[in-house]
Amino acid sequence: MFSTIAQNQLQAMQMAFFVFLPSILLSGYLFPFRGMPAWAQAIGEIMPLTHFMRIARESSLRDGISEIAPEIWPIALFAAIALTNRG
Repeated sequence: MFSTIAQNQLQAMQMAFFVFLPSILLSGYLFPFRGMPAWAQAIGEIMPLTHFMRIARESSLRDGISEIAPEIWPIALFAAIALTNRG
């Protein structure tokens, strides 16, 4: 995704760093999501990794799709936006 808008490999790596690091920190992977400040939770809710972490956690603990259904639509929305052809 980043390489399509970057002019060289260094730019693509820097863009990835500035997206992946906050995603990991605000997803609930390293720190409990509910223990974060409200502003961090609001930013974390925008990132697809947060919803993926919830899906991974719920699918390993419970059976059925009804528990993970609320987390699927944000990922699908992000995928639709990311895959939209802007050319």
